[in-house]
Formats: sequence, C-alpha cells, structure tokens
Amino acid sequence: MNLVKEQATNILLAEDDDDDYYVFSLAVQEVSYTVVLSRAENGEILMKLLDEKTPDILFLDLLMPCQDGRQCLRAIRSNQKYDHLPVIIYSSLTDLVNVEYCYREGSNLFVIKPTTIGELKDMLERILSIDWKKTLYYPTKAKFVLNKL
Repeated sequence: MNLVKEQATNILLAEDDDDDYYVFSLAVQEVSYTVVLSRAENGEILMKLLDEKTPDILFLDLLMPCQDGRQCLRAIRSNQKYDHLPVIIYSSLTDLVNVEYCYREGSNLFVIKPTTIGELKDMLERILSIDWKKTLYYPTKAKFVLNKL
C-alpha cells in the first residue's frame, strides 16, 4: 500500500472581527483538506507576517483597521515577492465598486462572507480544490465573485 501524505495548506486570514475569525476557523476544521490557519488582526500585522513567511493562500478582509484590505491588496500586488500568492477577498461588502477595484488590482477571487458555516465550508472546498501551486488562477470577471451579489 502506497500512502501519500497530504501536505497542509497554510492559510492566512486577515480579519479583525473575532466572530468572523471564529466562524472561519470552524469551517476550516470541516473541510476535507489539511489546513493550518493563522490570523492577522489588521493590515499592519498582515504586512509584517507576509514579510516573515508567505502563506499558500491569503484571505483578505477589506474592512480592517490600521491598513485596510484595499491598501494591503495594492501593496501585495506591487511587490514581485508575492506574485505567486493567491489573494482571495473575504468581505461583507457587496458593492460593485469594491468588487471592480479588487478585480482590477489583481486579487484572484472575491468571496462575499457566507451566512452559514456550511456555505463557508463549501466555498472553502471549492477554493482549496484549485491547484494554486501549479498555476495562479485568475478567473474571468463573470466568475470572479464566488457567491452572488
């Protein structure tokens, strides 16, 4: 029998809201992938953590103190060091102005925060099923937002 150990996916969640982080962590425990979850409580902490170690996937909230998600996205995409970092916007904002900004600035997907852990788990399963190491996925604008506006 040949057993291949699944390598853990390191996810960094930039999220200032404790409840949103807690719900995200519960959903991560339910997915069929091995995930190591860490957190940045604001944009300044996020940028420091990225300098120390780049995660496999970054989930980025837009509404954060110190440096908001829009500023972080612009800083990340202007640094070649992070060219291969998947940046998934994870926000409660649903307006087209923010969606368009994030698409234009180079985020890979836009996830509107689901209302249930089950919906979040399903969303995470879809995201984790993408082979991010093989190719950085940039969907068409029509497939950029994973859940409906």
